[in-house]
Amino acid sequence: MESGRREAAACAPDFSLAACSAALEAALGGRVWFKESSERNLRGRDWIAPRAALGRLYPRGQVPEDLVERLLLEYRQRHYIQSCKQMDKGLVIRLDHPALFMQVLSNLPLYTRPLKAPSSKKKCVILNCAALQGNKGPESLTVSHLRTILLVDHLAVLLRQQGCEVHTTPNLCQKTSACNLLKLLRVAWPSTWPTTSNEGGVSNLKKVLSESVYAQLGKFDAPSDQAHNTLPKDVVFKVHLRQFMKEKELGGYDANLDMALVQEEALRQIAELQHIVLQEDAEEYLVIHVVGCEEQFQQQKIDLLWQILDNGDDRVTQRHLVCGSVKITGENSHLSAVQYFQFRRSQMQEASVMKYGKLVQGESWAEIINNMTSASIRFELLATAHRSPLNLDMTQAVNISTKGTKSGAFVMYNCARLATLFDHFHKSVQQGLYPKFPETSQLNFSALREEGEWLLLYNYVIPFREVLCQTTQSLSSAKGIRLTINTETICKFLVNLSIDFSSYYNRAHILGEPLDHLFNQMFARLQLMKALREVFHTALGTLHIAPPSQL
Repeated sequence: MESGRREAAACAPDFSLAACSAALEAALGGRVWFKESSERNLRGRDWIAPRAALGRLYPRGQVPEDLVERLLLEYRQRHYIQSCKQMDKGLVIRLDHPALFMQVLSNLPLYTRPLKAPSSKKKCVILNCAALQGNKGPESLTVSHLRTILLVDHLAVLLRQQGCEVHTTPNLCQKTSACNLLKLLRVAWPSTWPTTSNEGGVSNLKKVLSESVYAQLGKFDAPSDQAHNTLPKDVVFKVHLRQFMKEKELGGYDANLDMALVQEEALRQIAELQHIVLQEDAEEYLVIHVVGCEEQFQQQKIDLLWQILDNGDDRVTQRHLVCGSVKITGENSHLSAVQYFQFRRSQMQEASVMKYGKLVQGESWAEIINNMTSASIRFELLATAHRSPLNLDMTQAVNISTKGTKSGAFVMYNCARLATLFDHFHKSVQQGLYPKFPETSQLNFSALREEGEWLLLYNYVIPFREVLCQTTQSLSSAKGIRLTINTETICKFLVNLSIDFSSYYNRAHILGEPLDHLFNQMFARLQLMKALREVFHTALGTLHIAPPSQL
C-alpha cells in the first residue's frame, strides 16, 4: 500500500494552499472557506466552511449532497482531499496527511525555495533610502533611520527572489563609517557608483531646470530671508511645485507643498536615480522612496522635482513607503544607530556569558555574538508593521531563549537546535549507532502521527513559498503615492515557527534508540526537520542573517 502511495505522490501535482482555496471557493460559488491553523482544530479538520457563511449561499447553510460528491470527485486527487463532510459547525474537509507528507517531504526544493513570479515584462525596482542620502555620518544616523535601512535591505532580497532587477540607492563611499555600521549588521549596500558620472548628471539637470517654466534661477521673493541667512547657501533654484501639481492634476501629495528651494544634494539624488534608469533596459521602473515619517515631506519634493525634470517618462512610477518613528525609552533615550548597536551587543555579550560562562571568548564567539546582535536588532525593528510607530525599551535585557520582544534571539536559538540535532545524528552514524540516511522514497511517512508534525508541515512548510510572496503582493495593485507592504511578515512567520517547533521539539524524541523497528519513524521525523531547517535558512537569508551552527 505504501509503495502505491509513493507512486501516486510522485505523479501528483504540487500542493498549494492558494490553489486549494481557489478550487474550493469555485466549487461552492463563494468565499466561505477558512484554513485551520490551531493544533486543536487540526485534530479533526483542515478546512471549514462555517454554517453561518454557507447560509448566505444555501438554505439553512446545508450544501446539497450532489455538490459535495462532485467536489470530492473533482478535487480528491488534485488537492489531496481525504473527506468532505457536513457537520454541525459547517462543511469540513480533511486532507490526506500521509500523501501530503510524502509529496512535500520528497520534493523539498519545491516548497522551501523562493518561487519566481512569471512576468512577460522586464521590471526594474529602485529602492531609494532617504536615510542614507546626503552622506550622513554614523553619529547622525538615528534608530529610525536604521529601521528604514534594514527594511530596504530585506525588501531588496525578497524582490530579487521573485525575479526583479533591484537597485538600492544611494551608493556609499566604501571608506565612510556608515559603511562600517552596515557591515556589522550584514547589510548588503552598493558602494561603487562613479562620482564623475554623478556630477555630469547634476550639470545636465541644472540645464533642464534653467529652461523649465516651473523653475526660477537666482530670483527669490524673500530678500529679507537671505539677509538673515535663513536660506541654505547652496540653493540653486526655486521651483513651483504647487503649480506643477495643479497643471498635471496630481493627487496624494502633502497639501502644504508649494515652493521648493532646490539644493545641489537634491539634484545629486535625482541624478543617481536617473542614471540607473538610463543604464537599465527595462520596460517598467518602480521607484520606492523608503523614508521615515519625519522626512516624507522632503522626499515628496524630490519625487515632484524628478517628474518635472524627466519630462513625463511614463515608464517610471514613484511610490513612497513611510516608516513610523522609533521612540527609545529608558536612560539611553538619545542613542544614535551606532550606540544602539553597541548597547544591544553588550547586552548580548552579558547574556551569553551568563548562559555559557568562560566558553564565551575568542574570535568565533565574537562572530556568534555579532550575528545574534544583528538578528535581535533586525527582528526588533522589522517585526512591527512599517507604518506603525515603534517603542523600544532599552532597559529590557537580552535573554537568548525568551520569546518576548527579543524574538530574534529566540529564533536563532531554535535554528541552532536543528543544527545541533543533525550534528548529533551524523556523529551517531559515524559511530555506527544509526544507518545512513535512506532515500526519501524508502520512507513510510504514515509514521508521522504526532499532532505537532502535521501542524509544522501544514502551517509552515507548505505555505512557505506563498509567505515569501505575501510581503510584496501589494506592489502591483497599490494606488496613490503611498505603499503599504507587509514587511513584518517574515519576522512574524519565523517567530511563530520557532514557538511551534520548540513546543514539538520539547515533546518528541527525534533521535530514538538504535533499534531497527524505530528507524523509519526517526528518519521520517528527520526529513521533516530537514524541511524546517531549509525554511529557517531561506527565511533568515532574506534578512541577511547567517543561520547559527551551534547552541
